[in-house]
Amino acid sequence: MSFDSQPDPLASARETLRRVWGHGEFRGLQAPIVAEALAGRDVLAVLPTGGGKSVCYQIPSMLRSGVGLVVSPLIALMTDQVEALRQQGVAAARLDSGVGLDERSRIWAMAREGALDLLYVSPEGLFAGAMLERLKEIDLALIAIDEAHCVSQWGHDFRPDYRALGRLADQFPGVPRMAVTATADPRTRDDILQALRLENARVFVDSFARPNLQLSAERKATASRARTDQRVIELVSERRGRSGVVYCGSRDGAERLAEALKAAGVPAIAYHAGMEAAERERRLARFLAEDAAVMVATIAFGMGVDKPDVRFVIHADPPSSLEAYWQEVGRAGRDGEPAEAVTLYGPSDIAWSLRRLEGRPMDEAVRQVQARKARQLFAMLDGATCRPQAVRRYFGETDADRCGVCDLCLDPPARRDATVEAQKALAAVQRLGERFGRGRVVDHLLGRTKDVQDWEAGLSTWGVGANVDLSAWRDLIDHLLFEGLLVEDPNDGRPVLRLGEPDEVRAVYRGERRVETALRPVAAQAPVRRRRRDPLEGLDGDLKGRFERLRAWRRDRAAEQHVPPYVIFQDRTLLEIAAAQPGSLADLARVPGVGQTKLARYGEAVLGVLAD
Repeated sequence: MSFDSQPDPLASARETLRRVWGHGEFRGLQAPIVAEALAGRDVLAVLPTGGGKSVCYQIPSMLRSGVGLVVSPLIALMTDQVEALRQQGVAAARLDSGVGLDERSRIWAMAREGALDLLYVSPEGLFAGAMLERLKEIDLALIAIDEAHCVSQWGHDFRPDYRALGRLADQFPGVPRMAVTATADPRTRDDILQALRLENARVFVDSFARPNLQLSAERKATASRARTDQRVIELVSERRGRSGVVYCGSRDGAERLAEALKAAGVPAIAYHAGMEAAERERRLARFLAEDAAVMVATIAFGMGVDKPDVRFVIHADPPSSLEAYWQEVGRAGRDGEPAEAVTLYGPSDIAWSLRRLEGRPMDEAVRQVQARKARQLFAMLDGATCRPQAVRRYFGETDADRCGVCDLCLDPPARRDATVEAQKALAAVQRLGERFGRGRVVDHLLGRTKDVQDWEAGLSTWGVGANVDLSAWRDLIDHLLFEGLLVEDPNDGRPVLRLGEPDEVRAVYRGERRVETALRPVAAQAPVRRRRRDPLEGLDGDLKGRFERLRAWRRDRAAEQHVPPYVIFQDRTLLEIAAAQPGSLADLARVPGVGQTKLARYGEAVLGVLAD
């Protein structure tokens, strides 16, 4: 049945939201996005992680005539969304390498007969074989391109296969298209519109605010892997019993840290792209099923993983950009409950990020943009400005206010104007011919170079910083590296300091650019931060008992069906049920998150658990 011509399509959309998802109203920008899609117009939607992007194309796919085609980058993501939709009574399917021939034939038959609401495919699969020709034989309600930032060479997860999706404008004229993503700065948004040929699309950009997410960062005490691993173990141990994700920069690092955490009694799981696909799937399934599992992973893990009760994300090694950072920390607290993100970082990390960029094939203009993005991330981590405010302004929210809950808001560091010292440090690197490493540059500033030669002692910068102590000079040089005013050349294993972007360095020399540093301890001396309270802390005994009984029942049902527990009911819904103590199906139906299909499938059992 088509709802395309109804005078108020949002009436049907709200009824579908209530009937299927158990929610009475749309959130944020969902309603206007859904209305635009129902009217058959193209859309680019940039909504924060956990902001309900998938509903924006799922409901129009269900209400418009035909099948909604969803292009998604990962099999794990497609599997997760399809299973969640089926639990809610929605006719959804996926076509990927894990689907057998008989099942593929059944799915195509359902699509032709109009018995399918949503069909998920990968960009690679879309252009393989006769997929496009077969899609032309069925009626498409819309085409949704999920994780649309992957189409942009300026983004943090560029995938060449996504660039070909612009061809869909010619292949399916008249079919509305929707691109959705959680992270895209203005330049990336423009590139998405151009690459996907969505020039006439209406663009919706919601606030990037995540008020439930508490951000903090610690500068690493040393470059020692052992010390960093120990700090991660301390941070995870403080959050024992909670589900979390720890990101590492290498496969070996993920394996090593997972073993160290297991030795400390943490149910840790290593995950990286070097594993066989079946083994990765097994480990992902375990993480999704267990309430307190900690995934220790490279960036191969995470995009689109919908586990809502991840309570913390810890970066043992920082990501490559603010976009990647916001994607990865956004995997915590998707249920809207309090969550945390802690990032450990140091000067060796930015050097590694820049070296990795040098080794990748890309246009020089793109490389320069990516290098600038890396420096912007480290400048935020090492800065003294409210972290969410800095990120939101990066994404274009010029009116973003302080969050009030990040580490810098709760414990504002003392600041100092280090412009004069920065001028001296930059001049020392320049006078020394950009031929020495940081230790030698600091010795030069302090006038402590061993066996100093006359040419060096005669330089105007020799001993000019003798009034500043050694640790302060090291701290400042690290900060100049984060700001991009200095760069560290690997120099075949003997790193040397060179000046950064000439215009920016000149601005510091002239006093046009101020250099300000925060006075705060490094990770080894980091104070215990005031953490946001876990949503389950402080529950009274009876309420907690009902909630735990419901979780145990859900765990058993999930194991029977081989699905993640949260696709049956999220923790937040179980807590609402436990608090409401419904005595009838009618009472249970009024709890947010309980749709009609789940009410019919699980209602009596839930009431039975509460009665027990």
